[in-house]
Amino acid sequence: MTLHTPYTTWEGDTIHGRRAVLTSVGVQLDRLFARVAGAPRHVIETGLDMTGEVHGRLHGRFPSIDGDWFGVVNYEIGYADGRPQKVHLVNQLVPFHVLRLRERPGGRS
Repeated sequence: MTLHTPYTTWEGDTIHGRRAVLTSVGVQLDRLFARVAGAPRHVIETGLDMTGEVHGRLHGRFPSIDGDWFGVVNYEIGYADGRPQKVHLVNQLVPFHVLRLRERPGGRS
């Protein structure tokens, strides 16, 4: 399911079907889920790995009243213990400052 926004870009047509254009982005988890400075750290080996950058698929956007932009993004967060299962997050509102355009093979983003 894709969240319909006024800024969603669509491809296709009504005869063959329309689908939202997905833009490949990196989601910088360290910035999105910043820890409070000086907060004590308690390592939980089976917890979510909220560090680094994960691949996301941007498919919509909204501006805030203050002029900040937020993307509608699907992405996954892995576990610290390396298990193959991931937490799948769909239609998440994410501030643009934590997103980075990623190039697809062939030089397109």
